Order: sequence, then structure tokens, then C-alpha cells
Amino acid sequence: MKIRNSLKSAKLREKGCRIVRRRGRVYVINKRNPRFKARQG
Repeated sequence: MKIRNSLKSAKLREKGCRIVRRRGRVYVINKRNPRFKARQG
């Protein structure tokens, strides 16, 4: 999982990416292609 300052670039890399907020942190998750996981905060 990558930790980034901006998740916009991570979200735009593939169609299946979703932005999710959990416990005050912002995550990019992708069920079809799990290598696109990223976290911010």
C-alpha cells in the first residue's frame, strides 16, 4: 500500500478505484486490481 499526499493521481489510474474514509484516513481501494491500494493521512 502506498502512502501519498494526494490520492487524486492514485484514483485516476484505473476505473475500479474507489475513495473510502475509515477512521479519519482516506483510502483508495480497488477490488478488481488490489495493487492500486493507497492511503492518505
